[in-house]
Amino acid sequence: MPVPSHFKRPAIRGWRVLISFVLLLGLSGCSAIGVFNSLIPEGEMVATRDIVYGTNPRQKLDVYQPKAPSAKPRTVVVFYYGGAWDSGDKSYYLFAAEALASRGYVVVVPDYRIYPEVIFPAYMDDAANSLKWTLDNIGRYGGDANNVFTMGHSAGGQLAALVAFDGSYATKAGIARNRVRGVVSLAGALDFLPLTEENLFKIFPEPVRAASQPINFARGDGPPVLVLHGEADTRVGIHNSRNFAARVRERGGHAEETYYPGMSHAGIILAISAPLREGKTVLERISGFIDAQAR
Repeated sequence: MPVPSHFKRPAIRGWRVLISFVLLLGLSGCSAIGVFNSLIPEGEMVATRDIVYGTNPRQKLDVYQPKAPSAKPRTVVVFYYGGAWDSGDKSYYLFAAEALASRGYVVVVPDYRIYPEVIFPAYMDDAANSLKWTLDNIGRYGGDANNVFTMGHSAGGQLAALVAFDGSYATKAGIARNRVRGVVSLAGALDFLPLTEENLFKIFPEPVRAASQPINFARGDGPPVLVLHGEADTRVGIHNSRNFAARVRERGGHAEETYYPGMSHAGIILAISAPLREGKTVLERISGFIDAQAR
């Protein structure tokens, strides 16, 4: 997705106008995301794009490595983006990759199949297979396969949690139990029944609907969890995070929660981006959790 040259690295005084444009259009507009990603400082990381992990055109992933040398393999974050299970592209999330790489992590951003090409649970195989690729190959990119975290925003939060807690996907992909070191969910879809939108009834047919809910797979021996949610989120109800965290703790597991007054659904993911993170604590909360849970 090329960005016109006059959008490259705009002066700081122009950021507010461009950011307002992105926030107005939301994360679905390709042009808006291209403009926003043109603000992202890429100089401190190395990107390897379009690595194939399956046979479908959408089964590709990008890997981002910090340029700075490291005395030991780096902690890894597999980031699953949102998009209501029917949209999204890994190229939109350069800003998220840079944010995590700036904290010293190797970052994997996979694409996955979406509706109407597939419905649940087919795309969960993509979540698991991209995780399997990561565990098998990330050492060649400076990552530590024993310190792999899953993270997701919105619909991506469902992928990040289910692939870690519902062991059926990992087993099918050939992943040993408990290889995920921790889960980070940003406004994740973790307990979203009953369905309220027409498309969702097609994406989640009634026979498999219960299996689509991460809360139904909360267990005490699962990985530690951090849920973050904006209190002004009108897209994914805050109960998704609260209920999931409570259920994990009820089962004897480790779950942490942080909620942000006045923060919207898109705001919580944009808050980790370089242009918008100043004065916000979302990225620091994420990195603090990951660093505390890493071996």
